[in-house]
Amino acid sequence: MKNIVFDLGGVLFARDKSKCSSEIVEFFGFLRAPQMPRFWEEYDRGASSIGEVTDTLCTLTGRPRAVCERVLREAIDLQEPVAPTERLVGELKRAGYRLYVLSNMSREFIDCLRRFPVYALFDGEVVSCEEGTVKPEPRIYEILLGRYGLDPAETLFIDDRPANVAAAEALGIRGFGFDHRDPAAACDALRRMLL
Repeated sequence: MKNIVFDLGGVLFARDKSKCSSEIVEFFGFLRAPQMPRFWEEYDRGASSIGEVTDTLCTLTGRPRAVCERVLREAIDLQEPVAPTERLVGELKRAGYRLYVLSNMSREFIDCLRRFPVYALFDGEVVSCEEGTVKPEPRIYEILLGRYGLDPAETLFIDDRPANVAAAEALGIRGFGFDHRDPAAACDALRRMLL
């Protein structure tokens, strides 16, 4: 294995639940559903704006626009590195692996995440809002492999959504299902596999 590809949300970045209001947890409960809602998928694809997503959240929750705008902004601002994964990324970099990002992420969220020092450790990235395609569509994986000349047989993809892992494996990439509920255990398993 030479190339390690990380999903971002739920794997390398998340909101610390202890810092989140019950309002944020309630608003964004849909993000943990097995199937991502279409409106959020289109936001990640770059096909809809933050204003359009805010409109949809107003309709879904029945809350005033100002409340939805505030909660969405807080959801972005509360993103932080998942400590065990952040440590693992540093260890893998020092061990000589090539590291990549493959993530479904909207413009506002990715702009926030790119400011964290851990992001600078990656050798390349493919982010859905910049490509017009989302996981688990095969095209986004093909972009990653083609852009960086990655051999699927030498590439490990880490994601917390089984459908995304399965799509990578269908293209010959080795997959690892990351348990976002226990990132320390998931990182320990990866460490045993790779280091």
